[in-house]
Amino acid sequence: MLIKNGLVFTEECRFEPLSVLTEEGVITGILPADAMIKYGGEVVDASGCYVVPGLTDIHFHGCAGHDFCEATPEAIGCIAEYEYSQGVTTICPATMTLPDEDIVGILGTAAAYRKRETGEGRAQLIGVHLEGPFISPEKCGAQNKELIQPPSAEKLRAWQSAAEGLIKLVTIAPESEGALECIGQLAGGMRFSLGHTSCDYDTAVEAFGAGADHITHMYNAMPPFNHRAPSLIGAAFDRAGVFAEIICDGVHVSETAVRAAFRLFGDERIILISDSMEATGMPDGEYQLGGQRVTVKGNRAVLSDGTLAGSVTPLSDCLRTAVKMGIPLESALKAATINPCRSIGEDKNYGSISVGKAAHILLLDREDMSLKAVYTR
Repeated sequence: MLIKNGLVFTEECRFEPLSVLTEEGVITGILPADAMIKYGGEVVDASGCYVVPGLTDIHFHGCAGHDFCEATPEAIGCIAEYEYSQGVTTICPATMTLPDEDIVGILGTAAAYRKRETGEGRAQLIGVHLEGPFISPEKCGAQNKELIQPPSAEKLRAWQSAAEGLIKLVTIAPESEGALECIGQLAGGMRFSLGHTSCDYDTAVEAFGAGADHITHMYNAMPPFNHRAPSLIGAAFDRAGVFAEIICDGVHVSETAVRAAFRLFGDERIILISDSMEATGMPDGEYQLGGQRVTVKGNRAVLSDGTLAGSVTPLSDCLRTAVKMGIPLESALKAATINPCRSIGEDKNYGSISVGKAAHILLLDREDMSLKAVYTR
């Protein structure tokens, strides 16, 4: 396939008038727009469009009436189809704080699905994010406090075996008993994200020193960034190479705080996530997240006590919202494409328009950023 006449978001994260060649799902050439070539295959006219990489969501729970924790191939398939329709071509869905046997079942189902998925018309499953159960009871958010447990390297090894290597990211509260030892033992094989935590600055620094390199949905479920107690956010700011997730749905984080996050961390380290749950793409009503009832009205999903319970906004809309908030398009795109892939070690194959990478390509209208087409061939 030849995609021409569009503005291509390059590996250097800037827009240039280029043509892109793909073959059998791989990018095979990036050419000057005026290059004269003979090509007999499918030609796509991208006039009036940005040509950008497919988006990657490394933290979301579900959509289209399904939750990843249903642990069925059918649920994962429906989730993957909806995400693809929104321009999200690679996914790393998140679990919740659940009984051990449920977590093992979820991971086993994901591993089996990964083996047989075709990828046609579906986002590609490239990992799993364990958001529980190694979190703080004081900052559990919409997760089940009764099922929280201390971190265990032995258990994580067993779960990674069940997942056949699919666990890419583990959210952990570093103040938990055994957390620092767990991070130190396993950080070479999976990534650790500090979140759902009450930790102070010094504890976060220790955790980053042990090998953690990520923070889960910045600002949410963690102490605030205070001028005398800079907490986890301050520790992450001080540690080069630490990624910071942010939910840019217009509900979880204010516009000013989003702009401040990009200023603090730069567009090399911010990751846009959706944290979406099963109500995403569905009408208002009653849904569930981690076994707890969630009420959805408009763009808010809450537990009975008013606690936010994930979002109902797909990553593509989070991207558009970030731009409306004043984040440059190039920076927002980095945060939704290459940065999440870098953060889980999948940037060799995904996240940018580069020769040899997967041909996951979107066409976005240059006027309103609406999605015009998704290509993975």
